[in-house]
Amino acid sequence: MIKLKGLIIMLLISLSVFGMTSCGGNHANSYEQITPSEAKTIMDTETDYIMIDARTEEEFAEGHIEGAILMPEYEIADRAEKELPDKDKLILVYCRSGRRSKIAAQELVNLGYTNVKEFGGIIYWPYETVK
Repeated sequence: MIKLKGLIIMLLISLSVFGMTSCGGNHANSYEQITPSEAKTIMDTETDYIMIDARTEEEFAEGHIEGAILMPEYEIADRAEKELPDKDKLILVYCRSGRRSKIAAQELVNLGYTNVKEFGGIIYWPYETVK
């Protein structure tokens, strides 16, 4: 009986310490990771979205996904709220390999954007690009 009480006490302590951060069920502070295929489906079926290319101007000029807005990940904090006023609008984010788009997507979420989907890098994009 004493072992059971000790186990219950340890379980309650663990839940109070870790439960708030790991099992809240509220994912408002994160973006959704999707595949390039899922992003393409959205682009083919939706009209009310914004696509951000989080690379540099030079990379963008070499080729980008049609309709993308160039907003390098290091400029998100300074530009997003002015250029993207609707914080509930669907925003798709990509970069070259997926590292900067994850940073950009998380920065958008940190700024209060609620519908951010990150789909990795253009190097994995099997569809058409434009220059």
